[in-house]
Amino acid sequence: MQNRVFSQELVNQVVDELKITNLEKATIGEVLLLASRLEQVTGIPFIRMDQGVPGLKPCQIGIDAEKKALDEGVASMYPAAAGVPVLKEEASRFVKAFLDVDISSGSCIPVTGSVAGSFSSFIVCNQRDKEKDTVLFIDPGFPIQKSQLKILDIPYIEFDVYNHRGAGLKAKLEGLLERGTISSVVYSNPNNPAWICLTEDELQIIGELATKYDAVVIEDLAYFAMDFRTDFGKPFQPPFVPTVARYTDNYILMLSSSKIFSYAGQRAAVLCISDPLFFRKFESLAEKYSGSGVFGSTFIGEILYMITSGITHSTQYGYAAMLKAASDGELDFVKETSEYGRRACRMKELFNKYGFHVVYDKDIDRDISDGFFFTIGYNDMSCAELMRELLYYGISSIALSTTGSEQQGIRACCSRMSEDLYTVLDERLRFFKLDH
Repeated sequence: MQNRVFSQELVNQVVDELKITNLEKATIGEVLLLASRLEQVTGIPFIRMDQGVPGLKPCQIGIDAEKKALDEGVASMYPAAAGVPVLKEEASRFVKAFLDVDISSGSCIPVTGSVAGSFSSFIVCNQRDKEKDTVLFIDPGFPIQKSQLKILDIPYIEFDVYNHRGAGLKAKLEGLLERGTISSVVYSNPNNPAWICLTEDELQIIGELATKYDAVVIEDLAYFAMDFRTDFGKPFQPPFVPTVARYTDNYILMLSSSKIFSYAGQRAAVLCISDPLFFRKFESLAEKYSGSGVFGSTFIGEILYMITSGITHSTQYGYAAMLKAASDGELDFVKETSEYGRRACRMKELFNKYGFHVVYDKDIDRDISDGFFFTIGYNDMSCAELMRELLYYGISSIALSTTGSEQQGIRACCSRMSEDLYTVLDERLRFFKLDH
């Protein structure tokens, strides 16, 4: 292995220093710390494919609106738990503009990032019915959400959708839902980490089964409209972004500002709850909180407020301004984020050049889109082996096994790639190929 950028001894030394107990099962945060520390110790830059952070400039429209709100004194006032009216209204309008779905502004709840949104959603969904105590993940998925369930002591089950696409999804999903214990079904679309996109037919299957078995679908739209095979960037005109909301009333949509507006640092998201679910009464909620048992008001007043006390006041005005600009057709956020597709395409070409392959490569019979994430495998290497080996060549990633995937490979994020790093990646992959 004479072509390694970092020696095994050095990597092991830093692993010990950072008290990483099992590198093969390292979390995103642990890989991030390891790569950063190796860069610091050696001065040699990594190809950073580990953490999914925005790689574009934050939207200036949001920044300007936040500044204006601060100048007008909002910093001295607590934000309303349900969110400021302008953000709720613009979220409702944005959903109509790009999803063609009607959700009233009152059912659009600002949250401190989708991480806070999923955390609080898990609580209310699991407490609404004493018989439904388990969360179902359509994997692969975002590992943080399962970590949240460990904190909450909520059981979950999962399955890798790789071999259950199309019509096969119905049998697999119904076999799990018919147990009667599933409170909610969680997935991201486009998918983190695989970048697969569930089709309208698959979303219809999920929606109809959610209604049949009374499960709440938590649809994570963090990478909203980033299936660049189709231009979803024209407000109030088709094509509209695919969503389960067309096929059931049992849904919570998570809309984040982090990727579509490169606004991750401000921790701004909105939970869009269907109106029928928002106003539905549950005896279990009424009993637990000595209130009306209405899903939406219980969620806001008894759960969400206890976790974050509301989203930062000025940030809400920034997010509202960006949503408004997008719905007005003044901000083409899809055009902006399509840069990720170009980066992913170039990176895939380099990996393919040196014998790697895309693991999740199809949406049934269609090549997946190029976007924020993609998955890579190499011959018969396991997830852990490939993740560790790439570290020696200055390429950081996370193992697919940490995302609920049963496939062998790693997740690659393209967001931090810059023009000067493509030649570096080419050289390091060539070294890897020579040694393997």
